[in-house]
Amino acid sequence: GYTWSAGGNLGTTRKMLAGAGTQTAGLAFGGEVTGSPPSLSAATEKYDGSAWTSSGNLNTTRKRLAGAGTQTAGLAFGGFTTTYSTSTESFNGSTWTTVPGTLNNARGYMQGCGTQTAALTFGGFPPATGSAGTEKYNGTSWTTSGNLGTGRYGAGAAGTQTAALAIGGQSPSFSPIFLTSVSLT
Repeated sequence: GYTWSAGGNLGTTRKMLAGAGTQTAGLAFGGEVTGSPPSLSAATEKYDGSAWTSSGNLNTTRKRLAGAGTQTAGLAFGGFTTTYSTSTESFNGSTWTTVPGTLNNARGYMQGCGTQTAALTFGGFPPATGSAGTEKYNGTSWTTSGNLGTGRYGAGAAGTQTAALAIGGQSPSFSPIFLTSVSLT
């Protein structure tokens, strides 16, 4: 079996953030900093396999967002500020740039996978606009695609734009039912 080992701690402790990259070239961004009251974070940190270092902040401070790509070509999209967002930003390894291509449906708690120029997002919250919806990004704009077989938010994701997994998540009916289904594209 596999064993997990502890890596370096994030410089900004937070939850509901997004990430991209690999085990030795990771990227963490956005989220919510615990406090009274909690606050949103625009912090971005890069991981080298042992330690995190600060990098350029997101332009839109938010939590519950999704990410895709790599440490030097990342993508951040959606999320929650005071409302659900359609914002998309690209990362070049040091700086985030807001791109004109925004999500078609404002949402958070969705998942993302793929690359900066071929990303996929699916599921999300609120249910009226996002729980089953799928959108594809081509490096310039988002287009709607087929729906998930079962609407959900807070799911796991893996894969590419053309071969992805939607894993688990919670039913958008607000009932405490957690999904165990896996959807393939």
